[in-house]
Amino acid sequence: MFTAFLIKYAEIAIKGKNRHLFEDALIHQIKYALKKVDGKFFISKTQGRIFVEAQSEFDYDETIDALQHVFGIVGICPMIYVPEEGFEKLKEVVVKYIDDVYADKNMSFKVHCRRIDKNYPIESMEVNARLGEVLLDTYPEMHVDVHEPEMVLNVEIREKIYIYSTVIPGPGGMPVGTGGKAMLLLSGGIDSPVAGYMISKRGVKIDAVYFHAPPYTSERAKQKVVDLARLVSKYTGPIYLHVINFTDIQLYIHEKCPHEELTIIMRRYMMRIAETIAKQTGCLGLITGESIGQVASQTMNSLIATNEVCELPVYRPLIGFDKEEIVVVSKKINTFETSILPFEDCCTIFVAKHPVTKPNLNVIRKHEHNLDEKIEELVQTALETDELIIVE
Repeated sequence: MFTAFLIKYAEIAIKGKNRHLFEDALIHQIKYALKKVDGKFFISKTQGRIFVEAQSEFDYDETIDALQHVFGIVGICPMIYVPEEGFEKLKEVVVKYIDDVYADKNMSFKVHCRRIDKNYPIESMEVNARLGEVLLDTYPEMHVDVHEPEMVLNVEIREKIYIYSTVIPGPGGMPVGTGGKAMLLLSGGIDSPVAGYMISKRGVKIDAVYFHAPPYTSERAKQKVVDLARLVSKYTGPIYLHVINFTDIQLYIHEKCPHEELTIIMRRYMMRIAETIAKQTGCLGLITGESIGQVASQTMNSLIATNEVCELPVYRPLIGFDKEEIVVVSKKINTFETSILPFEDCCTIFVAKHPVTKPNLNVIRKHEHNLDEKIEELVQTALETDELIIVE
């Protein structure tokens, strides 16, 4: 029945003279999302509206699902066009629309007309009244409520006339790419995919880096991270995933540094490596899934210790979340079940039994000097053997 969709956005509307740039970015993301849907679509914008018009047969459910993964969209309105054949035809189409869409007509409603085309001979208030009258005459079980109606019949009179009454929620946020690019430290846990999703929702394009430690971590652990990146990429678009072999660096830290400081020192080298790749690829910051106090490496003292090695800002969108709040989002974006698969990553394999929770920066720096003989060479080798996987 439906042949097109009206796309509603929110924040973009207040962007002033730059608004067209955000609209164009949103259209670009819509086109990308619809590539995986069987069907052809024409996307256009006009006077604060974006329209997606079907140019062929298409799968309705797949189309809605694709659009619900596009940041920047707050509402998806399935709609129909009315042929330009006068007001009598409009009344006929409206009556049939209500009959087709609503099996149960026992509901309150109102008609809301926007007459953008001022050449149309009937003003908005009169359109509302006359269409309301024909619906009441045709379906006596319906009744008008202009304050809190159960159904709003929207009629937009432009170069064409559009009718819609359903608004399907979108993910909100800002179009990906309008907020720059950042590097996500992606593990196989619950937190980091959620962090990537949340920062991307603010318009940030994300790349990702994963620290792999074979043979202590398996290929299944690596595949788990690739699968998580693929789930997140439904919202973010393609993710360039850098897989870094971290085994020799971890073993060297394990050999040369106090065991209670392993996690912090290991984390500091992860941040250094991630920042190096970030700078090479034009990223403007790092993203982590850290939340204050969740584990020993995420106390305020520990975060200061890991921040110290970075010049780029470190964004932590989950910093004030508790675990249950993070789980709720992970289930919403369908990463939870993959995250809890029992394939350990390098962070859990080499964890200390009694990690320091209030690391002293001077002590940490002193013990890192134990690594001076080989660490730069190991880091350079890790960077040179970076495995790049394009995930989409």
